[in-house]
Amino acid sequence: MTIQQIILEKNVTCTMRDGTILAADVYRPNKEGKFPVLITRLPYNKDLPYYSHRYLDTNRIVQHGYVIIIQDVRGRYASEGEFYPTLYEATDGYDTVEWAASLPYSSGKVGMFGLSYYGFTQLLAATERPPHLEAIAPAMTLNDWYANTIYHNGKFMLAGAETWALESAAPDLIKRKYKSKENQSEKLKQMAAFYDQLDEWFHYKPAKEWPPLKELGVADFFFDFLANEVEEVKLEKMRITDKYEQINVPAYHIAGWYDSLLKSTLDNYTELVSQQNTPQKLIIGPWGHGVFHATLGDRNFGIHASEDWIDLKDDLTALHIRWFDKWLKGAEQEEEAPIKLFVMGKDVWRDEYEWPLARTNYIPYYLHSNGRANTRFGDGELYTNKPEHQPSDIFHYDPEDPVPTFGGSSGSKAIGPIDQRMIEEREDVLVYTSARLEEELEVTGPIKVSIWVKTDAVDTDFTAKLIDVLPDGTAYNLTDGIVRLSHQVNEKIQDNIIHCEIELWPTSNVFLIGHRLRVEISSSNSPRFDANLNTGKTMIESAESVQAIQHVYHDAAHPSYILLPIV
Repeated sequence: MTIQQIILEKNVTCTMRDGTILAADVYRPNKEGKFPVLITRLPYNKDLPYYSHRYLDTNRIVQHGYVIIIQDVRGRYASEGEFYPTLYEATDGYDTVEWAASLPYSSGKVGMFGLSYYGFTQLLAATERPPHLEAIAPAMTLNDWYANTIYHNGKFMLAGAETWALESAAPDLIKRKYKSKENQSEKLKQMAAFYDQLDEWFHYKPAKEWPPLKELGVADFFFDFLANEVEEVKLEKMRITDKYEQINVPAYHIAGWYDSLLKSTLDNYTELVSQQNTPQKLIIGPWGHGVFHATLGDRNFGIHASEDWIDLKDDLTALHIRWFDKWLKGAEQEEEAPIKLFVMGKDVWRDEYEWPLARTNYIPYYLHSNGRANTRFGDGELYTNKPEHQPSDIFHYDPEDPVPTFGGSSGSKAIGPIDQRMIEEREDVLVYTSARLEEELEVTGPIKVSIWVKTDAVDTDFTAKLIDVLPDGTAYNLTDGIVRLSHQVNEKIQDNIIHCEIELWPTSNVFLIGHRLRVEISSSNSPRFDANLNTGKTMIESAESVQAIQHVYHDAAHPSYILLPIV
């Protein structure tokens, strides 16, 4: 089918139940007949291919006998209304699905696709149970806009939230607010200048007065979130964590080990599987947020890891076509395992049948040292035996000089596996390393770090990171986590020995022969998370900070360890 054989209709309108008119572009086969419809609903401009055609070949999907509808959500670009992130997507999604089913060229069967925000528009629509919605394919998406996207375990996801508000939300908001071309041009230039200095603006305190948005005069919702001033009636519409039982359509979940929304994507899968309402499918690649390439960070996982040739068999478009053929066309297909995951280290794809894996053995690796685990040149070690009489490790945490985010699933510019040796030269990073492995060790699943700590601050954070150390010393980060003590313990924090647990997001990695396991412990990961000021106040509300003296204990009475899912 040549491009001339596809009909493109621009700005096709759809009226919501409250009278608001949304605009969509419709791509459909140029021939008679009725076809199943696939919808994506996004806030990023349906006319920008980077978003609207980002990881799927929509022309190929139309060629395969589908109608593709790409819609600007309420209050964005060609659509009417006021934009407030995710607030209207459930009911607007329902109305759009039912409208699409009624189109003269529609077979009446509708599916949805898209990633990130436009993965969430699918799940929110599904909670309303539109009668003609047959299947969805949410990629790298969320489950709670407020609690798991703006925040995580009470920590402000600073880099991701500020980047999204300025880069993704602000341009169209500027054009809507400032009507004259001259004012628009001035504000867009100002926005670009802010964006070019974004790394510096990440450290601005207090964030409730963040100049890049305050001076532009847009995105008031950002400050609502920071001030915790969003009414519950709104928050309830911005999450699905209490609505999984309402979702009754098959879903193909697409995730990445270095995606900033990995945890929520996996939670969506496991929660919907537990409902036993409809079939669920999951693929997890060595990918970052919206990045499906073979190379990520400093690592090349092989051409078979890329979206273009997954396991040397299919690309992402083919996987979507096969999924929707099954549910929207009733196509007969071979039975497949519900899960396909990429095992890093060995760099192979593997089929699985449950998550987490039932055959997992959870083994603790204990922190050991003689009190000098600071930096990778220190004496920190990892063993499977418990420590006995050992002194604590001590470091000074300065909120004005936080440990920088370096790779991982940061939601900012540099993501993925990046050599951490530079980070491990800081005195405020404790480093614990195992002996060289004499046989391979696979770690696949959820991970937690259990540590005993003390601080002289009224409140503080502790972070943990799991590292794969190669024989030449290269140290690739696999996953990390953070905890704010006041959000986990009820007792007095200052000068008390406290037990806390740090949840690290799941991963899958084989530590090869000659490699070493490594755990980093510190108190900051900025700008991925807001730096704790050690005062009891956050950098959202205050600019004042104090330094803290941090202790990490690892002795017979206070065994600290990382609990690894060994397969």
